[in-house]
Amino acid sequence: MTLTELVLALVVAAALSVPRRSWRYFGLLATATHEMGHAVAALISGQRLSGIRLRLDHSGTTTTYSRSRLASAWSCFWGYPVPAIVGAAFVWCGFNGWGPAAIMAGGLALAASLLFLRNLAGILITVTAMSASVLLILLVPEAFVGHVAVILGVALLVAAVRDLIKLAHLHLRRRERLASSDAYLLWRATSVPSGVWIILFAALVAGSWLWAWQPISTVLYAGA
Repeated sequence: MTLTELVLALVVAAALSVPRRSWRYFGLLATATHEMGHAVAALISGQRLSGIRLRLDHSGTTTTYSRSRLASAWSCFWGYPVPAIVGAAFVWCGFNGWGPAAIMAGGLALAASLLFLRNLAGILITVTAMSASVLLILLVPEAFVGHVAVILGVALLVAAVRDLIKLAHLHLRRRERLASSDAYLLWRATSVPSGVWIILFAALVAGSWLWAWQPISTVLYAGA
């Protein structure tokens, strides 16, 4: 990827994830990724996954059942970090020739999530994202699929930061709505203060940005 191509990719990623109008739509993908983080963590820890609900207002719910409070806390934790981790993985794949594989894997993960979706809005969001993945593979020239993976990855990284800011604002200014906060639910499950969980979310998001920044900085410095 040349410096010019990288700059254009970053501009497109910002256009997807920063303006309010485009965020209205791209944020739905970030929410789906967030809820899939909960779902995968629940399955890994042996919990029963009852269902996933995605809503057009960017909210979502993943319902799991477990007798272990530790397992419940584990699945609750991975919502906020996963969009950043997936974003960084997409960036790495885009720079290392694995862009088509990353987009295909994302599409397959979305397809698998259909088994657990329990509302029409969630199915609509997921099918739309899956269709976009298929079209990207079929219509975008192979040489540029890696660029698309970088764009999606950076946009998801920005989305993770946006959601963290929203979470912090909820705890600072809108405490009447704390029941919807993963950090609050983690406090209820573990007695560890919500602020500690928010710091841990932020640390993983920052680590994901650092991972993604390494290949980006190589191109930037080479072109400077």
